[in-house]
Amino acid sequence: MKHITVVTPCFNEEGNVEELYRQTRAVFDTLPAVRYDHLFIDNCSTDQTVAILRKLAADNSHVKVILNSRNFGHIRSPYHGLMQADGDAAILLVADLQDPPELIRAFIDHWQRGAKIVVGVKPQSEESVAMFAIRRAYYRLVTRIADVKLIQNFTGFGLYDRQVLDALRRIDDPYPYFRGLVSEVGFDAVQLPYVQPRRKRGITSNNFYTLYDIAMLGITSHSRVPLRICTMAGFALAGISFFVSLVYLILKLLYWDQFSLGTAPLLIGMFFLASVQLFFIGLLGEYVSTILTHVVKRPLVVERERINMKPELQ
Repeated sequence: MKHITVVTPCFNEEGNVEELYRQTRAVFDTLPAVRYDHLFIDNCSTDQTVAILRKLAADNSHVKVILNSRNFGHIRSPYHGLMQADGDAAILLVADLQDPPELIRAFIDHWQRGAKIVVGVKPQSEESVAMFAIRRAYYRLVTRIADVKLIQNFTGFGLYDRQVLDALRRIDDPYPYFRGLVSEVGFDAVQLPYVQPRRKRGITSNNFYTLYDIAMLGITSHSRVPLRICTMAGFALAGISFFVSLVYLILKLLYWDQFSLGTAPLLIGMFFLASVQLFFIGLLGEYVSTILTHVVKRPLVVERERINMKPELQ
């Protein structure tokens, strides 16, 4: 009998974790040939999420819980939970019920037919039109400039075979862009489309900073194109500056008394070049920050407690 581990990262999801567990269990009740565990990794919630998880684990030994010592962010904690999965395959399923548990049946069906990676993609969403348009534009940008072919409209929801998980463990990335690593390992992924519903309970913990963080992580982890654009832009701006200065010199020599340079071009040029320099320095800083994260190599998370689980996998 095959063993599946469902991994659910959560933070302040007291209104969703119990319903998610119920829906997931209902799906696996229709799959008698598959044994499953449900692993919740809590990122130091401040509401009743932990109490609910303790109750679920007490009622069912197949519910396993990792409690982090603090909030380690939306990138490290889910990945750590996935790395602790000990099944023949793992399914990453977030707690907000925006990824439908019903799709698990199709995931497992494709996996049993030989697929190593089966993911859900959301070409349509019930979220705001503006936000979805921004997300799609970002996915297209990163896909175009990345060193590997990334999956568009993919947030991590999917099934990953043990062979894939073992390959990810060998990469040992301390701050992983999971969506990119899925493409990096090289296995063909089966893509199943679904319409992402609106969040019905609770408030998302994502804000502008967390979205910016994962967006920049995706770019700096899998593309050197921005750095090369900076280099080419530097040459281009130097050429333009030389051409403009040459034009001004010629005009001044031809019309010495009539031609006045004025302060406006100087101020505009100075502020323009300063803003371009700040942008390039900031972009370079993002790459340096990524290097620093890998050099320091802190653990993904520090666990405070495990419930219904063996000691941490190494």
